[in-house]
Amino acid sequence: MSTNKQLLVKGVRYLAFALPLMFLGPSVIHSSFKNQGHPFYIPILGLGIIFCLASMFLLFKGIQTIMKSLFDGN
Repeated sequence: MSTNKQLLVKGVRYLAFALPLMFLGPSVIHSSFKNQGHPFYIPILGLGIIFCLASMFLLFKGIQTIMKSLFDGN
């Protein structure tokens, strides 16, 4: 049983893209809550929520891909 190295690298790449979004999303959300009187409050809040959701998706996809590369027989 061996590891599919190409799939492992793909999973690590997903995790590498998720890491900055994990910090960027909450920072953008916090910034939008500090400026609630600003006219761009709702779009910036939406952008922060999208960043958080994208980081969760990429984290899930990365872990799933890594597990597939380690334990799948292909």
